[in-house]
Order: sequence, then C-alpha cells, then structure tokens
Amino acid sequence: MSIEVTLDENDRIDHALRVFKRKVQRSGILADLRRRRHYVKPSQARQIKAAAARRRKRAAARRAG
Repeated sequence: MSIEVTLDENDRIDHALRVFKRKVQRSGILADLRRRRHYVKPSQARQIKAAAARRRKRAAARRAG
C-alpha cells in the first residue's frame, strides 16, 4: 500500500505534508503498526475485544438514557 501526494510547481511543502499526514491517518497504516508492535495472545485479544464492546455498550446506553 503506497500513499502518493502529487505536487505542482507552485505548491507549498507544508500543504503537501498536511495532505500526506491526512492520507496516512485515513488509511490506518499507523494504527495498524501500533497494533502489530507487540504480539497479543488470542486469549488476550478476546479480552481486549470484549472490553471494547462493553465500553461501546455503556457509551450507547449513556447517549440513549
């Protein structure tokens, strides 16, 4: 997966950098790298997933309530 930012002759570098950062953020590359930084055992992954579901459920109940 490659991210490209094309520049014209009169484009500013800071604008191109901002566009590049936005594209990287939207693609999820950095989030994927952070997630893969350490090995997570399958049992631990299930616990993390269940905890996230509980948080989402509590947040939904707070919004509805």
